[in-house]
Amino acid sequence: MSKVAFKAESKKLLDMVINSIYSQREVFLRELISNASDAIDKIYYKALTDDSLTFNKDSYYIKVDANKDTRTLTITDTGIGMTKEDLEENLGVIAKSGSHTFKTENEIKDGHDIIGQFGVGFYAAFMVADKVTVISKSIESDEAFKWESTGPDGYTISSAEKTEVGTEIILEIKENEEEENFDEFLEEYRLKQIIKKYSDFIRYPIKMDITESKLKEGTEDEYEDVIEEQTINTMVPIWKKNKSELTDEDYENFYNEKHYGYDKPLKHIHINVDGTIRYNAILYIPENAPHNYYTREFEKGLELYSNGVLIMDKCADLLPDYFSFVKGMVDSEDLSLNISREMLQHDRQLKLIAKNMNKKIKSQLQSILRDDREKYEKFYKSFGQQLKYGVYSDFGQNKDLLQDLLLFYSSKEKKLVTLDEYVSRMPEDQKYIYYATGESNERIEKLPQTELVADKGYEILFFTDEIDEFAIRMLMNYKEKEFKSVSSGDLGIEDDEKDATEEAQQENKDLFAAMQEVLAGKVKEVRASKRLKSHPVVLTADGEISIEMEKIINAMPDDQNIKADKVLEINVNHEIFQALKNAQDQDKEKLNLYTNLLYNQALLIEGLPIEDPVDFTNDICKVMV
Repeated sequence: MSKVAFKAESKKLLDMVINSIYSQREVFLRELISNASDAIDKIYYKALTDDSLTFNKDSYYIKVDANKDTRTLTITDTGIGMTKEDLEENLGVIAKSGSHTFKTENEIKDGHDIIGQFGVGFYAAFMVADKVTVISKSIESDEAFKWESTGPDGYTISSAEKTEVGTEIILEIKENEEEENFDEFLEEYRLKQIIKKYSDFIRYPIKMDITESKLKEGTEDEYEDVIEEQTINTMVPIWKKNKSELTDEDYENFYNEKHYGYDKPLKHIHINVDGTIRYNAILYIPENAPHNYYTREFEKGLELYSNGVLIMDKCADLLPDYFSFVKGMVDSEDLSLNISREMLQHDRQLKLIAKNMNKKIKSQLQSILRDDREKYEKFYKSFGQQLKYGVYSDFGQNKDLLQDLLLFYSSKEKKLVTLDEYVSRMPEDQKYIYYATGESNERIEKLPQTELVADKGYEILFFTDEIDEFAIRMLMNYKEKEFKSVSSGDLGIEDDEKDATEEAQQENKDLFAAMQEVLAGKVKEVRASKRLKSHPVVLTADGEISIEMEKIINAMPDDQNIKADKVLEINVNHEIFQALKNAQDQDKEKLNLYTNLLYNQALLIEGLPIEDPVDFTNDICKVMV
């Protein structure tokens, strides 16, 4: 019996399989189980056209046996088996897929799809094994044959003894290395873990002999180890069942079993699509954000299955960043996978699935917002920031999709409201959607900038998240109503105060010029305020960068030192203004003192740091004595 060498290109490919193609060694078991499932499927297809064959699903299974003494792992199936020619063609030429050939020859399109398409999965066994032996008996032959290989140096085929139709794959597991623990692939618990992770929904039983400690018969406290054959996999995935068969508890149990989160999901979405592209999905909207959700460590993505076999733990391409909180899985028979099943081709099918699910997620969120406001607000508390990031990111290209999902605290309603609810309440004479920014609702309510807008009876949206103003600037308007900060230079409602303010500005231009000189480099202008009612002073901003945006940008690690164009507005109807005028006429030093005090007060109101706290306290002392 002479050894047959692999072809040169096959040899090179085998080396790639062992060292490069697969991301984790444990997937070898997924590949071998998938091949075993294919072998059983092939009998099923043959039975459809061959009257001499009957297919009783209960008679077919896959068995996994580990033997620590011999360091062997054996995977047995009761599938169609292979002839000598099959062994030569399918195992002698790497990337020659028997499953793909079978599928093509039998024109299989629908129903039980064949998993294996590329013919390299079998060779993943060499990632963990020094030697692989395949003993197989075909349904079409009375003889059994044995294929053996130790890797790239080639293989042998010889006659073998086997009475039942099917295939037995024996792996001689490698010895442990300095950084590699191969013993784990001989441990019951680890093999069960791998099977449950990747092959839980293979449609045939995957059996193992499991050792369990049980009470010894006839005793009350003596235990013994008992070996029992158990079926490890679930077989029928929840997503393949009719929705009418399932309860909320079933979906919650699946959420917990898959460890999607430690909370209770707020809502689930069960999708079955059988059209241009076929896929099933179960998606969950969680109640709480993971502890690392708003960090770089968080990894988004859905579990991706191909025909019930787990291909990827987290397929990021299925979710946009703004819906990265969604958990769940997708199973499709139509995805174009590459030879390792692990790396997806970024093709039309994947984009179609992602696009369709995007719509479903938005629709579900809108439904919760409409029908269960309390539940939506709980969700929004955890993930509202992410929706706002979605509005802001990608140059606002998703703003139309997300704008109706946003909530902001309302000065009038004293609760969270949608933009649609705000606009629906706007008086006819109101031009803008007004907003104010600050660290908390309580602080915003006290801001001097809100006085004029509130006095007009207009509703103000409170922005307390750092992303809020950036998102709204990207949104620009909602239902043709432009957003306007209460700190803006022009609020669009100052007409009544305009003439008086302009007159005061003109009459006191020398005073404002003197104050501006004192604050040179700190403010762009000092002017009479059209917005203040009871407060003496306020800082506002001209231009695109607001004071709140300045604070947020400059708090970032790269320290961009961005500055808003600040304007110090003085309330000419406040008693402090007369003190300024008197100081202008009688005491220039006192004018400087008052100017600096008012400027620092305005900084404090805005939550900005005072440049020199010592000078500030000294100035207060000067006023007191």
